Amino acid sequence: MISHILLDIEGTTCPASFVTETLFPYAQSALKNFLERHKDDPSISRLINDAEGEWMRDQDAESATLRHQSEKIDQPKHLKVEAYLQLLMSLDRKSTALKDIQGKIWKEGYTAGKVTSDLFEDAYEGLKRWHKKGFELGIYSSGSIEAQHLLYKYTRRGDIENLFSHWFDTHIGNKKKQLSYTAIASAMACKPQQILFISDNSDECDAAKSAGLHTLYSLREGNPQQEPRDHPIIINLGDVDQWLK
Repeated sequence: MISHILLDIEGTTCPASFVTETLFPYAQSALKNFLERHKDDPSISRLINDAEGEWMRDQDAESATLRHQSEKIDQPKHLKVEAYLQLLMSLDRKSTALKDIQGKIWKEGYTAGKVTSDLFEDAYEGLKRWHKKGFELGIYSSGSIEAQHLLYKYTRRGDIENLFSHWFDTHIGNKKKQLSYTAIASAMACKPQQILFISDNSDECDAAKSAGLHTLYSLREGNPQQEPRDHPIIINLGDVDQWLK
């Protein structure tokens, strides 16, 4: 019996275009100024150090080249790290430190009214319906937990943050690894078989299925990936209810 519904964000409850055309460009344009203003704040300074640590361990050729170049330039740490974070964003590389910093930047944008999140119409209705029926709802995204809260709090149809009971990001593990979903089931205090996971990424669905979760593949027009493999397909979240019986 399914009692918990775990959802991805991009391509599942939110158009991929909102992330790529609104959130990412906003963070790219605001990053340098944000780090300059907050570099001495303990929490931001810690994230800058985290990003620097990731950079030191990053074996990617472009990251290594940038690191060697930065060593020859007399610059404050936050500006060197800013160049690395810009590289990660340009390559769409996943980084926990980057996601944490992006979350802080987006918070300023949301609260200032410069950013409003755009969800699929069927997401609003589905989430409210499942919550009313007693299902526990959770989010698992590569974006930081702070960014997740903001996305559902500042929607064009109002605050729906309270519909969710659980929030997970890459601090709990890689979304394409089985152990991450085992850890999520433990955090939700339920068996993996009680969780339905919905995502537009087949690698994530594979990992969740291998951990014992039920899976649905979000095959929406405009999603960057269109490869459901052997996972059941939904076109929108209105199709989910038949799997909850």
